[in-house]
Amino acid sequence: MELKFDENGLIPAIIQDFYTKKMLMLAYMNQESLAISMKEGKTCFFSRSRKALWRKGESSGNYQHIVSIKADCDGDALVIEVMKDGPACHTGADSCFFNPIHQSSELPQFSYNGLYEMIESRKNEAKDGSYTTYLFEKGMDKILKKIGEECTETIIAGAKKDKQEALFEIADLTYHVMVMMVEMGISLNDVTNELAKRHVIDHKIKQETMK
Repeated sequence: MELKFDENGLIPAIIQDFYTKKMLMLAYMNQESLAISMKEGKTCFFSRSRKALWRKGESSGNYQHIVSIKADCDGDALVIEVMKDGPACHTGADSCFFNPIHQSSELPQFSYNGLYEMIESRKNEAKDGSYTTYLFEKGMDKILKKIGEECTETIIAGAKKDKQEALFEIADLTYHVMVMMVEMGISLNDVTNELAKRHVIDHKIKQETMK
């Protein structure tokens, strides 16, 4: 497909986290920086203010390893999926998109990342009356006890084949596991990366059943 660069020889590139699909940043590329990006496997952009090429991470170490590059239907914009070594934003934020402009009061806003960040905030800044803060204050023994209780309740719901009860208990279990993750410094990306390594799990299971 032929790409369409603007009158300044640039094309906008939206950088997206390969694992979480979070939008990380918007930058611009010219033909040279795009060619460098594809050759080196890491993002390289063109700075409109400095009028020069710049490789993401060359000073910070926060490189972005390219998984895929896709063009839109008109060929005048790119989406680049990356596995990142660190924050995308120069402020130190994970993503450059963190300034709220509008949020629907009707449509659901839940996300696993949002839940994780809320749990993390309760650990870093205690809030009176917060159950999450209470768990962190009680410590790992309490957190693990709750995980054990929720595991048992999930098993019971599964044994009863009660879908609604199982759904309720799975949600409780997920929440408490995420509290443990925050307590231990395990991120959602860590879990995603571990799962990504297990693409041969079905093959291993098949081997075991054949013994």
